[in-house]
Formats: sequence, structure tokens, C-alpha cells
Amino acid sequence: MVVRSLDNVVIKSPTDRRSYRILHLPNGLTAVLVHDPDIFPDVALPAEYEADTRTRALDSEDDNMEDDDDDEEVDSCDEEDEEEEDEAGAGGKSEGRTKKAAAAMCVAMGSFSDPYKAQGLAHFLEHMLFMGSSEFPDENEYDSYLSQHGGSSNAYTEAEYTCYHFEVNHEYLKGALERFSQFFISPLVKAEAMEREVLAVDSEFNQVLQNDSYRLLQLTCHTSTPGHPFNRFFWGNKKSLVDAMENGVNLREEILLMYRENYLGDIMKLVVIGGESLDILEKWVVELFSKVKKGNPVRAITGCDIPIWKPGKLYRLEAVKDVHVLELSWRLPCLHKEYLKKPEDYLAHLLGHEGSGSLLFFFKAKGWATSLSAGVGDEGMRRSSIAYVFVMSINLTYSGVERIFDIIGFVYQYIKMLYQSAPPEWVFKELQDIGNMEFRFVDEQPQDDYAAELAENLLFYSEEHIIYGEYAFKQWDPKLIEFVLSYFSPKNMRIDLLSKSFNKDSQGILCEPWFGTSYVEEDILSSILELWGDSPHIDPSLHLPLKNEFIPKDFLIRNANVLQNSVNTNYPKCIIDNPLMKLWHKIDLTFNVPRANAYFLITVKDGYSSLRTCVLTELFVSLLKDELNEIIYQVIKEDMERSLKNVNMKPLSHSTYLRLQVLREKFWDADEKLACLVKLSLSELEAFIPILLSELHVEGLCHGNLLENEATNISDIFNNTFSMRPLPLGLHNQDRVLCLSSNESLVKSMPVKNEVEVNSVVELYFQIEQDKGSKATQLTAITDLFGNIVHEPCYNQLRTKEQLGYVVECGPRMTYRVLGFCFRVQSSNYNPCYLHQRIDNFVGGLPDILEKLDDESFENHKSGLIANKLEKDPSLLYETERYWTQIVDKRYQFDRPKLEAEELKAISKSDVINWYNTYLVSSSPKCRRLAIHIWGCNSNLKEEGNTQYQFGKVIDDIRSFKLSSEFYPSLC
Repeated sequence: MVVRSLDNVVIKSPTDRRSYRILHLPNGLTAVLVHDPDIFPDVALPAEYEADTRTRALDSEDDNMEDDDDDEEVDSCDEEDEEEEDEAGAGGKSEGRTKKAAAAMCVAMGSFSDPYKAQGLAHFLEHMLFMGSSEFPDENEYDSYLSQHGGSSNAYTEAEYTCYHFEVNHEYLKGALERFSQFFISPLVKAEAMEREVLAVDSEFNQVLQNDSYRLLQLTCHTSTPGHPFNRFFWGNKKSLVDAMENGVNLREEILLMYRENYLGDIMKLVVIGGESLDILEKWVVELFSKVKKGNPVRAITGCDIPIWKPGKLYRLEAVKDVHVLELSWRLPCLHKEYLKKPEDYLAHLLGHEGSGSLLFFFKAKGWATSLSAGVGDEGMRRSSIAYVFVMSINLTYSGVERIFDIIGFVYQYIKMLYQSAPPEWVFKELQDIGNMEFRFVDEQPQDDYAAELAENLLFYSEEHIIYGEYAFKQWDPKLIEFVLSYFSPKNMRIDLLSKSFNKDSQGILCEPWFGTSYVEEDILSSILELWGDSPHIDPSLHLPLKNEFIPKDFLIRNANVLQNSVNTNYPKCIIDNPLMKLWHKIDLTFNVPRANAYFLITVKDGYSSLRTCVLTELFVSLLKDELNEIIYQVIKEDMERSLKNVNMKPLSHSTYLRLQVLREKFWDADEKLACLVKLSLSELEAFIPILLSELHVEGLCHGNLLENEATNISDIFNNTFSMRPLPLGLHNQDRVLCLSSNESLVKSMPVKNEVEVNSVVELYFQIEQDKGSKATQLTAITDLFGNIVHEPCYNQLRTKEQLGYVVECGPRMTYRVLGFCFRVQSSNYNPCYLHQRIDNFVGGLPDILEKLDDESFENHKSGLIANKLEKDPSLLYETERYWTQIVDKRYQFDRPKLEAEELKAISKSDVINWYNTYLVSSSPKCRRLAIHIWGCNSNLKEEGNTQYQFGKVIDDIRSFKLSSEFYPSLC
């Protein structure tokens, strides 16, 4: 028998128009059904929708506001950012615009359940559930269905749970659920698919192999007490899984055993979000998920009662990037049941604050650190039923690395200060006020993210608090705070120092086996531990934060009169346009929250005209938040030096960087900027700032709960703060993009920057046209539709079948208003020449895929993309970002997605084929290609010498190449 909760059980925000129902199926599965009225905003609902869907609002004395019934590469001026635009959704009121449907399933079984003989098995199982079921045996059936209907999917394995989620255009929710439900009923787990998917798991691991954060986390696991659940390898890779098979483990039997013993209804939490009534959603869930096997697994996780790590130890480990991070970790008891009190967040607020009296303020003044964060992370290992792990992470300067024991000493001085007096309630009240405000006016998220969040929350919060629990500071309990603070002792602390200055000549260097991280383990003298535990004095510079005077009190919604009297409020309106400033304003009529966004693009004199002025400008921006003095200057300058040294450490970022370096007329190389930076002094910066700010042009957008005069008042800050002249009009737009010649094919190759990086990348860029003229919108629409059609076949062929690598992607690129299309593959197993050949082979075979695309599938792709274009923005921020993209790109087509959706309606399959024949067929004059090859350490760049010319003209020196090249006129 299905047990249904009352539909007003879930506490929700007063501004949340969705309705919630919780079901308990006979097999033990718990489901949250969410009816979202914005999914069908213009559709008359059938009578069955009129069931009681009232949901209880938060009971708080501050919440007297009535329920309201009204309804991305982002910055194209950032030289290293991907110049892609995400323009889903039209501007203005929400009429005619809908949202996607979504679902998520959390299974309360994760990597802690891995058998030691097959580490990474839970993650591998997650992969295998995507590879076909008895009901839908084709391996790519699920992904193909979602792709055709404007959807996408993902999954992730945590320490104690695994989460699967998807989103899809609302009409196809039932079909997606039919396929999704079979993950948890009848997965095939084919042996031949397993052989390929082991490579996918291995490729995924290789993506993080050079990631310092993950290397540090794995060292924490490796050096944990043997027998403790932390002491294992959670990711899994080819070695861990193949070694298991070579040691006699039948991997398929182990996966099926793990599935049978753990994928049971009692530990499954399902969330379904749709526009249908709660009754219809309930009918679907009962129909599709009742066949999930009932049961509650017998927990076999052992070793939970032993210490996680050995006390009195310091671990020094070698960093990949040029970083110096001191990490202090304290084991706390599991605090899952204390979410209404949140003692860990209370302490994180005090230990991690940045104002006067804080640890960071103190360390910055000493020149020891540039940033500090503190708290219990969201990742499963640090927030588990076994323990919470509170981490303080401090980014050190070079001088800070030499003073780590002093730094730890001051941390314990601050902790002693907290010990010496009772926890102040006003701090909790501030956190409570902020939490209630954020809950009351919570921004919506993308639907699949929200579904996954609710499914996770079912594991940690009571059913009534699956929304509110994250924000709740409901119960003041100073004794609990003092109890948790008692765990912050030196004997309960782990110290890790992640540093590029790791001494490779140290005695007793060890190697973490999975990531290959070099580290040493040092004993800390008991006398030092005792000194930290009872500091003889507390530096008077350390004190509690001042009371927060910036917690908002004014929640008045300002659009009431506008709704009655204005007609032209759908899009931003230019309210100031003079030589100094152009200001756009739009009052929010959709979200009705007391929130506003103000963005300003400041174009400065000579800010990018030379290498030196570019570096000085970036240094000035980095120093804006801090007082300008010699100590702070040296701290910030050092941080900027490290950032420049770390540019391009990731191969995917390197390929994008290199493509933009070729395409952009002005592009100052990171190594050249670093060489310039080290020579600069504070006096040079101080002399440069008045010149930089002598001529400006400001373009801004004020959007949200702001009246026009309030937006004008914000803009007056510039006039009142700066004494400057307007920047001449001719200096506003200076970014020009390379115009590839007719039928030109170029190749630029580079080795990876990190000499032990195994991944290679090929990025094959096709230049289309400049984004201007009467046909620009249509061309963008066709390009997007082509990308929508070929995305899944590209992934299926190059990743699933050929297993080239974990990252296989394709899609449009918009680079300073020049449209392009890109195919990109990252691989740890194949060199760029082979990858390029396989991409070429796929691109050459596309006519067959396009010709075989039947009319129904084509129309599905088209309608799915139209729905994406017209999808409602989840929050005010998304809408602001969409408008801001139009402003930064100087396009000012605030209804661009709507225009593209209209163009899509008239596009035929022959239009897409003609587009392909024009821009991607190598014999076409308009086929213009730039290939970027990044060579991993396990491939030999010298091998390319004999083969690279088959791919096109080789660019040896980018600067020389540009001198003889043509460029598009600047549009932004």
C-alpha cells in the first residue's frame, strides 16, 4: 500500500509556488513529487490538478509576507575565458516561457561500501547503469532520448550515496522516467560494455590525476588508520579494477552482488519535478518504480570506531601547481541530527571571517597568507555518518611557508579566545537572520540540480525540512557549540602542507600509490603540541567580528506601480547615454524578490595597449579589495605571480588558451606577463593608477528590485568617486579576431605545461561567420541545431564506442562576435595525431548521420532546442547574466533567444545539411579550420613532425603569423 503524506508537510519558502507530496511505496522507496506550475504556465489544468496542493510556509515572526502569485563563456572581454554564449530563455515576462521537468534518485550506498579487493567498484557500478537495461537494451537509448528532447543527465558517487539525475523538456518526462526507472530494476551490466567502461572510469580518474586538491584528499585516505573506512581509494581506475580481476575477482559478479545487496527500495530517495498534477506524478511513480526490489541492506562498514589519523603528525606533500596551502583538519562527531543548530557552521563563521580581528586579517598584515577558508565541506568524506571533518585551509605566501608553526600557534590563540567566554548569541542570531532571509527569498536552480539536492536532503533531514534544513538556524544551543569546540585540540588535528617548494632531497620521501604524490611524514614535538593546546597569551589583534550592519531589513518589492502604469518593461532600457556612461535598467517583474544585480564594465585608458600596462592593470584590480601598502602589495603580487605560473596546467584550459591566442589580435602571453610582473614595484603601480583612471567609459546594467532613480543613484558613484574624462569613442571596441582565409587549415601544437600530465587534447575549430547582418540570427540558430543533432552521436562514437577519452564534446563557439564550431577530445591513451584523425573521420561521416535522420527525430531535435531557447530563467541572476552578455557583446538584442527560436521554426533538414556542406566539408571554400594539439607526457611531440602537415599549415610563431593575417573589424 502506498503511504501518502499530506501535501502541506514540506516547509517551503513563501515565494515558492511549487507543491510537494511525499510518497512511501510498499517496497520502501521514498519519493518527493513536485508540481511546478511554471512548467505549463499557459495551459488550463484539468480538474485533477485542483487537488489540495497547499504547502506549509515557514512559521517565523519575520515571515509576514504573503505568497506571491506572479510569476554563458560569460564575459567576452576575458582573454582566457571560453567565449561561449548560453542564451537559453527570452527576456521579459514569463508568459509563453516554460521550464524543464527533472528527476533524481539517491541511493544510500557509496564508496564506503567498496570491497577492499575491488576499490572503486561503487563508482564503476554507477557507470554501468547507463549502459542499457532489459527494457531498453541499447547502450545509448537513455542519453539519445534525452538528447532528442532537450535533456541531459549526470551522476556522481559519494562516500555514502550515489545520485543519478536528469532534466528533459516537460512533454517527455514520462518517457524519460520509463528509461530512468530501469536503472534500478533491470540493468544489463553487459560484460563487453564493462570492458569499455573500465577505460571510461580510468579516463575520468586521469582528469583529476594532476589536481592538487584531489591528491591531498587521497593522501588523507592513504595515511588514515588501516582498517578505517577512509583508508581506501574511492575513485577507481583501470589498475584498481583490472588488478582485482587478475587477483581472481569476477568483477561482473561483484558488481551484480553490490547491486543486489544495496540497490533496494528502503535506501532509495526519488524526486520527480513536473508540470503535471501531483496525482498524475504519483500515478507514474507508482507504476514505474514499484518493481524496485524491497529491502534494507545489512551494513558491513567496519572500523568506524577507530581514529581516522595518527595524532601529532605533519604531512608535507609536493604540489603540481605553484601553490602553498596549509590545511588543518579536526575530526568532529557526526552532526547530521543537529542541522537545526548547526554548531559547525557557527564556528566556521568565526574562524573563517575576513574582517578586522580575524585570523586572515592578522595573517595578511604579517604578509603570511592571501586567503583563508574554514568549515565542514559538502563532500561525503568530510560530512559522513562516521564523522564530520572540519578543515581550515590557508593559502600561504613564501614567507608564510617558513612560519607554519607560528601560524598554527595563532590559530590556537584564536580558539583559546573562543574558549574563554560563552559563545555569543548575537552571532547565532545574525546567522539565523541571514538563513531565514535566504530561505524566504531563495533563488531557483536548474531543475535537475534542484531534484538532486532534494533527493540528497532526504538522506539527511526530516521530510518536513528537505528544503528548509539547509538554511535553518532554529535552535540556539551554546553547550553544543562548546562541546564541538572541545574537539579543536592539537591531539585531534591533522596538518598537511601542500607546497611547490617541497624539498625533493628530504629524508624518508614516500609515495602515495594511486596519484603518485611524493610526501614526507614528520612527528611534531609533544612540547609544541602542548604549547598550542594552552597558549600563554592571546594577541590583542585577534577578536570576534564586529556586528554585521549590512544584513538587509528593507524587503519592499518596488514594482507595484510599474505593473500598473508601464507597458515597455520587458527588456532593459537605456536611461543614461553620454560620452562617459551608458546605463541600462530593468525592474524585475518576474521573480518578485527584494534582490538586485548591478554590473559595470569599465573601459580604461591604455589598460590593454601594451604588455606592461596590461600587467599593471591586472595588478591594480587584484589590489582593489585591500589597502595599498608595501606589505599587502608584496602579498598580492606574489599571489598574481603564482596564478600566472599556474596558467595552462590543465590541458583543456591550455587548448582553449592556445586557440584564443591564435584568434585574438591582442593577446599577452602568461609567461611574458610573469616576466614583466616580477620587475614591477609599488611606486610604478602608484604612478600608473592616475593615468589608468584619467579616461574612462562605463557601461552598466541595473536589474531587479530597483527603481530607475535608484539605478541612477548607483551610477552617480562613478561621477562622485572619479575625476576623469570620457574615453574617446574609437577606443571603446578594440578586440579583433583573426579572419581565416578561404579553405585555410591551420595547426598549432604545444606540449603540456606540466611535464607529468598524461592527457593530450585536440580541439578542432571551424570558423563560420562574423555575428552581424540580417542573417546572423538564422546562422546562429542553424549552428545550434547542428550541435544539438550531432552532440550525442559524437559522444557515442568517440567516447562510448572508441573510448578515446573521458572528455568528448562538440558545440558552437562565439569569440568576440565571431561564430565557430568546435570538436574537442581529451585522452590519456592516444596522441593528438590519432585523435585528430578520429575526429576527422567522425566529421566526414556526418552526411550519413544527417541523411538517415528521420523527420520525427529531426523535429524532436528542433522542438527540443526551441524549448531550450524559450526556457524560463531559474532566477534573477540567470536573467541578468543573459542581458549582460548582450551588453558586453554590444549586440543589445535582449530578445535574441526568442528571435532564434522563431528562426528555428522555419529551418529544414536541408538547411542543416547545406550548413554542413558549406562550413565543414574540407573541399568547400568556406571550410576554415584551426586545430590545436596539446601533447601529453606519454606522447612524443617529435612524432608529429612527419605527420602534422597532413592536417594543415603549421603555425610555428604565433606573433609572426598574425603580422601577415587579416582580422575581422571589431564589434565589441
